[in-house]
Amino acid sequence: MEPATLIRTVRERAKLSKRELARRAATSAAALVLYESGAREPSFGTLKRISAAAGYEPRLSVVPAGPVDREILGRRLAEVLELAEHLPHRRAPRRITYPPFLR
Repeated sequence: MEPATLIRTVRERAKLSKRELARRAATSAAALVLYESGAREPSFGTLKRISAAAGYEPRLSVVPAGPVDREILGRRLAEVLELAEHLPHRRAPRRITYPPFLR
């Protein structure tokens, strides 16, 4: 489950407003809105604190990753590199030249 979905789910199950959950979790309501919308990704510690404030405890499980399809990953990399070619290039910084000192 995505962190945004998890936070929204525990808040709704606990029947808490965003403001009340934020107060209990010692965070701002604005931060909670960003977490719930997926605009900001909370750390696992923050996720634990918010869940605990709603009366829940998140559990982390580790499962084996599926097989890696190198062909698909290669195509994705090629697409990203092609998109990068269309971005504007930065110019090299201009060097400032000074006149030579006269003795």
